[in-house]
Amino acid sequence: MSDAAIFGSVAPAAQTLRADIRACEVQDLVLRLGGATVLDGLSFALEKSGCTMVLGANGAGKSLLLKLLHGLMQPTAGRIAWGGQGPGAVTARQALVFQKPVLLRRSVAANLDFVLKARGAGRGDVTARRDALLDHVGLAHKAGQPARLLSGGEAQRLALARALATDPEVLFLDEPTASLDPASVLAIERIVAGARERGVKIVFVTHDTGQARRLADDVLFLHRGRVAEHSPAATFFPTPKSAAARDYLNGKLVV
Repeated sequence: MSDAAIFGSVAPAAQTLRADIRACEVQDLVLRLGGATVLDGLSFALEKSGCTMVLGANGAGKSLLLKLLHGLMQPTAGRIAWGGQGPGAVTARQALVFQKPVLLRRSVAANLDFVLKARGAGRGDVTARRDALLDHVGLAHKAGQPARLLSGGEAQRLALARALATDPEVLFLDEPTASLDPASVLAIERIVAGARERGVKIVFVTHDTGQARRLADDVLFLHRGRVAEHSPAATFFPTPKSAAARDYLNGKLVV
């Protein structure tokens, strides 16, 4: 099975007719909700390739950051630029998979058909892409089954297939393997790793430090709504610079 059948005809890295929006610059980002400052002065830059793992304790602001980066929320202050463009200008070239996927009340195959048709694919292309994607995520044998009867791991794989059907250049993942069994976690990690190898920029929120060690190229560690540390995975895990990150990796309670 070709990559083109799964990911579309053109890989993100090969799209030369429009600006590359896989690299991101964030400057002085602030988010206030209900009078409280939940993200305070975040500044960092993401490379256009690889998997950025976002770590931190509950309440650190990880999921909110993902929504801001994807343009689903507006910051109170600061700037986000993907290849020089604001989130709202590039949202259609990105995809977000939530911890709990929302599936359409139709078959597994029809969930993918809906996305592919919305993207303008012709009838023949829809069938070929759908079948290739279902095979890629291990759900070909479930094509005719109602999507809402899938197990948790299967539902998340379908959510990933729907995301890949949009040919994203950036893929956001918000704890997609939380509460899943080890076999499902492994299957999803393989799908994510394949997308990264294809050239998709991955931004992945997780609480699983083992998963972060397996997938991360760099780690963005948030603490109390601030960036406590941002460094390559090769240095973050053996020698974290911040006390909060050291405590987190050592299994201590971080508040």
